[in-house]
Amino acid sequence: MKRRLIPICLLLCGGLLWLSAIGQQDTKAVSATVSDFSRNWLPSRGAPAGLHYVGAAVCASCHVFEAAELKTPMGEASLLPAQNKVLNHQPRLSARNGADIYRLARLSNGDEIYSVTAGGQTAQATLQWAFGLGYAGQTYLYQAQHIWHESRVSYFKQIHGLDTTIGYSPRPPRNLHAALGRRMGQDEARACFVCHTTGAVRTGQFLPAQATPGVTCEQCHGPGSAHVAAMRAHRYAQPQIFNPAQLSPGRQADFCGNCHRTLMMVMQMGVSGILDVRFQPYRLSLSKCYNPSDARITCLACHDPHHALVKKISWYDDKCLACHIHRGQKTSWQMPGQACPVAQRRCVSCHMPKLALPGAHHLFSDHYIRIVKPGAAYPD
Repeated sequence: MKRRLIPICLLLCGGLLWLSAIGQQDTKAVSATVSDFSRNWLPSRGAPAGLHYVGAAVCASCHVFEAAELKTPMGEASLLPAQNKVLNHQPRLSARNGADIYRLARLSNGDEIYSVTAGGQTAQATLQWAFGLGYAGQTYLYQAQHIWHESRVSYFKQIHGLDTTIGYSPRPPRNLHAALGRRMGQDEARACFVCHTTGAVRTGQFLPAQATPGVTCEQCHGPGSAHVAAMRAHRYAQPQIFNPAQLSPGRQADFCGNCHRTLMMVMQMGVSGILDVRFQPYRLSLSKCYNPSDARITCLACHDPHHALVKKISWYDDKCLACHIHRGQKTSWQMPGQACPVAQRRCVSCHMPKLALPGAHHLFSDHYIRIVKPGAAYPD
């Protein structure tokens, strides 16, 4: 089957709400809904009937340590125009793509205007969302005739400027509006909002106007109304909240992979080659040491989503040595990993190389853990 490349976005709780709404419904039906939700939550399904989002401020009032997540790149995975830090520092950006000139500007009223000028004509749109904090890049969404569109250019931190959004064809656009951006299907727009915002899907409906910017507490743990009610009633044995950390290792990787991409999703998308280096769960599953039954090699074994990514290479050594023996030791069922003959520190610098994705202006750590041979082709 021939694979085809499709454009995709670059990357990748206030006061209590009306808990009395639960009491207005059939108690048994609501209990069954809450029970199922607390075991099988997926952000793409959205809040089931009878459950409500309470907002990150409510979560943070008890979970102070975990609330640091709100200031991480994941917590700021999307921004409204007034929050966009990129344009705080650079209120006007421009770039040329062939004969076309792209501009991004923040007006005095706070609106962000995105435009392209080609052949003496200009098309423009008022931006509604910025997807990505700008740590690596940032892509923009706007609506035309009530249909979501993705900007043809994105901001890239490494060049401190605009360049073509990853996934766009190098061929010249067919008209002025195509030069401005690409029309997104309803399912694609929904998927983008699910992975970059919180609460965009409710009772199965795609409601982007109700989305909260960023991946906050309830996007991974589910709507918190039942949890708040349970805690206020001191029902600690039944917290009524979803906790990804309690999933089996394989299911945990699939849960994270709902946004960061699993093997099945990569195959369905038709993405191959270096473009899939961004998809960490998929790459991790290719590793010889990956075991869907071993909690030592999961996303959460190395990364705490409530805190910013640890960039110090040596910090990850203990993670590798949780399975790999030191020199002179013998392997066992508990420690099946051979000792590295080269070094026992800075493991990821060799076995998880940073690779340049063409057009991304950023280096990505390849999560396919392996012995990397100089000059070898990218292993897909």
